[in-house]
Amino acid sequence: MAKQCPHSTICLPATNLLRIVVVGAGFAGLNLIKKLRNKPVQVVLLDKNNFHQFQPLLYQVAIAGLEPDSIVSPIRKLSQGYKNLVYRMAEVVRIEPETKDVFTNIGSVRYDYLVIATGSSTNYFGLQEVEQNSVGLKDIREALNIRSWVLQNLEEAAITCDPEEKDALTNFVIVGGGPAGVELAGALAEFKRYLLHKDYPEIAQDWMKVYLIEATDRLLGGMSEKASGHALAVLKKLDVEILLNTTVNDYDGRKVLLDKGKLLPARAFVWTGGVQGTTPPGLPSASFTGNNRLIVDSYNRLEGFDNIFAVGDVAAMVSSDYPKGHPMVAPAAIQQAQLLAGNLLHYIKCGEFKKAFRYRDKGSMATIGKKNAVAEIGKFTWIGWFGWLLWSTVHIFSITGLKNKLMVGINWMMRYLTYEKANRLIIRRFKPEYASDDNGRKEPASSKASMKK
Repeated sequence: MAKQCPHSTICLPATNLLRIVVVGAGFAGLNLIKKLRNKPVQVVLLDKNNFHQFQPLLYQVAIAGLEPDSIVSPIRKLSQGYKNLVYRMAEVVRIEPETKDVFTNIGSVRYDYLVIATGSSTNYFGLQEVEQNSVGLKDIREALNIRSWVLQNLEEAAITCDPEEKDALTNFVIVGGGPAGVELAGALAEFKRYLLHKDYPEIAQDWMKVYLIEATDRLLGGMSEKASGHALAVLKKLDVEILLNTTVNDYDGRKVLLDKGKLLPARAFVWTGGVQGTTPPGLPSASFTGNNRLIVDSYNRLEGFDNIFAVGDVAAMVSSDYPKGHPMVAPAAIQQAQLLAGNLLHYIKCGEFKKAFRYRDKGSMATIGKKNAVAEIGKFTWIGWFGWLLWSTVHIFSITGLKNKLMVGINWMMRYLTYEKANRLIIRRFKPEYASDDNGRKEPASSKASMKK
């Protein structure tokens, strides 16, 4: 955790305008400040990173399908021309509602209105060993870590003469049958089929196995049976080992412990099995749901407060239609942020909110390897090549920045004609925070000349 600077304040331009502090530059935070651009308020944006990342394509970075700069954009570049915006790269360590202060690792800032748009993080459901020995897929760094981990294991597998070790090094386990897990499994399976023999002639194709583990009875649980069945059929054709109705109980860095005591040797383990809200300390416990999301009303106002709001994944707007809150996806975050910006400006001017939030479900999509995807919009479902075309079009237009749109578009065009991917480089070595040595002892990854997350 970043160290707090309790006795200093962040240097900000003097203003007579009301100050709106926004924490987080994800889809929600970014779209909120866009709507507040050059309006009669001072907007202070805080984020521990200096970039915005397009999370739906993290899996393509993880399998060297895209370079990281294709899906990240510098915040300062995105905010050029915002005369009323101040950005500070800072990690929020505590919120103090009583004094209207936000404390960060570089100082504190006082707010008139606070918007929490901190998004979500991987939920390991209390499985501490799994968390220590695996990696999630919620951040560009994690995607790069997966890329390095996969390539490192293949390099080690190419030189080992121990068949058991080679087996473990060439087994890649993914937990979670949602879009992220399905997309990553499909991409790894295509790497195995079309590129493994080119890059690693020492490794027989049959050695490499991709496992996708899902606790329920089907993949893509949030989509229709048709979409789920299509994803299952395509992944099976790609030789993905799919384990449904299967739960993971533990992972020590070498073996996955499944229910009923079954062991699966694997030296690479990616967890996409759940997410939870990410919030800084300081807010009352009654404001949270069981999934660490903040309870908000139909105006995204935090329960019990008039000047604190939450939008996006971290916000739980509970209703009869959405008893657990809206889905933790980009469209919901964007819609909430855009409406809240207008409501805040109207409230400051007129003393009341203009419009309650109503979610417009724009559908769900997931790609399953090259030229194949499932897409659902309203009552319509598209699968196969047309689903992939629709998926590609939507994602190209959703990526932030013209340069990134062009980079991704050109890359996908090349991949359409060939299965070749980006340069498969190990820029930095990676192992999870802890790993087991050959005798089963735990030791920090740094002692193995590895980089921590």
